[in-house]
Amino acid sequence: MAEYISQQNQIIALNNAIDFIDSIPCNRGYVYHDNGSGVFILKGKTSNCFARYQIVFNGNISIPTGGAVTPVALSISLNGETRNSSTAIFTPAAADEFGNVTSTAIVTVPRGCCFSVSVRYVDATASDPATTPTPSIEVANANLVITRIA
Repeated sequence: MAEYISQQNQIIALNNAIDFIDSIPCNRGYVYHDNGSGVFILKGKTSNCFARYQIVFNGNISIPTGGAVTPVALSISLNGETRNSSTAIFTPAAADEFGNVTSTAIVTVPRGCCFSVSVRYVDATASDPATTPTPSIEVANANLVITRIA
C-alpha cells in the first residue's frame, strides 16, 4: 500500500490533475511518483499475466470565491482517459462550500506494461448543454491510496 496526500489547498483547472506528495511511498517499485506531480505510474511487475491495483481517492472540493455554482466532479483517469465509473460529483449550494467526495477504481496492468493514473477535475455538466462548467475548483485535504491487490 502506498499513500499520497495533497500538500495544501490547490486550485485545479478543468481537465487537470491534483498534485500529491508522498506520505507512505511504495518501496517495492510497483508505483512510481514524482513528489509534487499528479501522475502515478503503475507497473505490471509480476510473474502472473497481470498486476491489479485498487485506487481510492478522498478529498474535499469546492468552487472558489466568485465562481459560478455548478456541479463539480473528480474522476480517476487511466492513461489520460477518464474512468466514468469512478466519477464523484458534488453540487454545492454556494461558492466556498466544501463537500467530501470519494472515488475508487480497480486497475489491471498487463505483465511488463506500465499505466499512468491521476485524479482530475472533469466536467460534471456534460449532460446539460445549457450549463457551462466552472473553470476551476479548489481541492483540500486530498489523499490517494494505491494498494496492490493481485
